[in-house]
Amino acid sequence: MVKKIAPFRHIDPSYQKWEKNRIPLRITDTTLRDAHQSLWATRMRTCDILNIIDTIDNAGYYSLEVWGGATFDVCLRFLRENPWERLRLIKKGAKKTPLQMLLRGQNILGYRNYPDDVLDRFIALACENGIDIFRIFDALNDTRNLEHAIKCVKQHGGHAQGTICYTISPVHTVKKYVQVAKEQVQMGIDSLCIKDMAGILSPISAEKLISALMSEVNIPIQLHCHATSGMASATYVEGIRAGAGAIDCAISPMAGFSSQPPVETMLAIFEETPYHANLDIDALRKICKYFTDIAPSRQLSHHPTNIIDPEILIHHIPGGMISNLRNQLQQQNALDKLDEVLAELPRVRADMGYPPLVTPTSQIVGVQAVMNVIAGERYAMIPQETKDYVQGLYGRSPAPMDPEIKKKILGKEKAITCRPADLMEPLLPKATKDIDPKLINNEEDIISYCLFPEQALEYFKWRLLPSEQRPPSPADQEREKIGQEKVASSSPHPEKQFMGSKDYKELHALIDKVNELHINEIIIKRDDVSLSLKSTKPAGKSSTAPQTKQQVQTETQVAEQQPPAPEAPKPEAPSGGPTIDAPLHGTFYISSGPGKPPFVKPGDMVKAGDPVCIVEAMKLFNQIKAASNCQIVRILVEHGKPVQKGQPMLEIKL
Repeated sequence: MVKKIAPFRHIDPSYQKWEKNRIPLRITDTTLRDAHQSLWATRMRTCDILNIIDTIDNAGYYSLEVWGGATFDVCLRFLRENPWERLRLIKKGAKKTPLQMLLRGQNILGYRNYPDDVLDRFIALACENGIDIFRIFDALNDTRNLEHAIKCVKQHGGHAQGTICYTISPVHTVKKYVQVAKEQVQMGIDSLCIKDMAGILSPISAEKLISALMSEVNIPIQLHCHATSGMASATYVEGIRAGAGAIDCAISPMAGFSSQPPVETMLAIFEETPYHANLDIDALRKICKYFTDIAPSRQLSHHPTNIIDPEILIHHIPGGMISNLRNQLQQQNALDKLDEVLAELPRVRADMGYPPLVTPTSQIVGVQAVMNVIAGERYAMIPQETKDYVQGLYGRSPAPMDPEIKKKILGKEKAITCRPADLMEPLLPKATKDIDPKLINNEEDIISYCLFPEQALEYFKWRLLPSEQRPPSPADQEREKIGQEKVASSSPHPEKQFMGSKDYKELHALIDKVNELHINEIIIKRDDVSLSLKSTKPAGKSSTAPQTKQQVQTETQVAEQQPPAPEAPKPEAPSGGPTIDAPLHGTFYISSGPGKPPFVKPGDMVKAGDPVCIVEAMKLFNQIKAASNCQIVRILVEHGKPVQKGQPMLEIKL
């Protein structure tokens, strides 16, 4: 039997003395927010979190990043979950560890600036529901867009962490970053984060930047790096040695590539230094096994298999955008054009004055690059968000924009020079003017609607339906599609699933037929599986009998699954005349928002360049404009319905 030898530190007195004087190292865990946003396109469900939150809470982290970023949008849009309820449930399960969120300054959680009154109430409600630390950033490092958010966080009792969005360009220097940090300190931040969203901060550059900050500002510094380029672990070591006191990590199955470095690896590295995080290793093992087990059922079909992307040092795409960019290209049936998009992206970024690639500018620059490639012509399609950016509605660009591109995008319109939010009127007094009151449960719903009107309305109407009548969420449909792809690829004769997402529309039609014919129940059989379909009306009652209040409400809820169309004629079939076609896959809208008048109606005369509809794709709203003077003959797509690239949307007469 081999005799076990005690570790060196337990027998060496000098080591024991050194260990007692070790410096605390704070670690923020990003597993429940940025990690799955970077690796799983933000598809982690609330139930996934609740099943492990107590163990994570007992691991000994400095804080848990659990909210903000894309999680709010995705909860509504894809998961059909209430993001506010998710936060409340996490807070209930995590009683020891402070909760942290990523706040996009004046953009809050969206892709444009919002008025000050919405920002104030959002922060107040976030504090009430469980957020302790707000990491506040502006994509352009324009501190004018941070000031009101910092003020509100302090006012409502939160910890305001300022942020430097790190990037590399001819205009981004250590001196400039120090200036940005000083401005935020004057605004009252409690700590400062260096946000290396693309994983391009080298160890030497980290040492230089943090050393300069330590000599100029007296405030705790935290490092947030993505592992995409492979440098992040070394960058953390040099950053901590230079004076940073905290780092962001993720549990190993959710770490690496476009996520953060693994916490287990960083613990092993710092074990041989004076810095000590004091985390519970047994808890980390349980967390590691848990996410290893659920990863196959959550990551998307195009989940990357490589762990290092050296091209990140060229295109600078941040971690959260890597997975979303692949997903967006796949939705456009253009995943084969990824290399072209990655080559186009740096050119678009230079055109727009070298903005750091972080939400929302990463989305704006990335989607514009996608559209340039898909259209086959640069800036032939320009989303409204691109135009708003060029006009200054997001803030100051770090460097002057290409004047020719700017003129092409803006035309005769002029750019603004003031703080963008100063031009915005309060939104809350009229936010829900056109919403059915029964859709709104509380003030959080109003804020959700202000941030994402269409997505919130769809969720509210879905939420009202009885559970047995709810169609599958978009995320469930994704899972089903991926499951079918896996079955098809693994078996030459795959068994057909009993239920698929396409079956639900047929089932809803059957429910209507059952009610109409006064049948109490029908049985649907496939192979050895049976499905009982019961009437939603009381047995023995005719369709003309008086309905109860509950029956009327249920039928109204079923009818409201889709956003209400503006006052415009129903879509008609094309007659063979010329049409305006969808330039890409997305969602068709005939108006700019709920309660807004339609852009056009049948019979309207429009001029070349006039907007006629919107196709929402890749989270941006793309105004579709008439290519020439014409008359609108027919509207061929229903408001809020999906369209495919090349699908006729409007029939016109030239």
